[in-house]
Amino acid sequence: MDIIIKSTLNTLQKSQYLLDKLDDAILSNASVSPYNSSIGSHLRHILDFYDCIINIKEDCVDLTARKRDNKIETCCDSAKDYLESLMDSLSTLKGDLNKAVQVIDDLGLGKIKIPYTFSALLAQANSHTIHHYAIINYILDRLGIVINDNDFGYNPTTPKEAAH
Repeated sequence: MDIIIKSTLNTLQKSQYLLDKLDDAILSNASVSPYNSSIGSHLRHILDFYDCIINIKEDCVDLTARKRDNKIETCCDSAKDYLESLMDSLSTLKGDLNKAVQVIDDLGLGKIKIPYTFSALLAQANSHTIHHYAIINYILDRLGIVINDNDFGYNPTTPKEAAH
């Protein structure tokens, strides 16, 4: 298995660990300001990003075509099922990860097509996931919830003495 796939699955495994520690009320709690987003909305966003990648069509990934299923944001079991399905699909990816793909995204001025490689897209998705884990960690802190993972929300390149 390619190192990018292994890294991606390792990062996503933290979502499983998190979901095992939460209940539906905490998952959907949107009381933390200033954005009033929930842990579930961030997890759903992360998983939707991977769903777009897995459902690549004709070497084109449209990151704006996300499912946005509210049930993933509010139900731990639904989020776990979605996560498991995505991880299964990622673990069985075959082919040249360095192949060229087109990525459709909206960077603030409308949709554009951006040339990538599939491996670069997976690397971006991994960093994107860690970024959202950091936001989730802020929400957890404000809700007074501690998870026992000192690396949750930290990029692997963050110096350990600065991070902890």
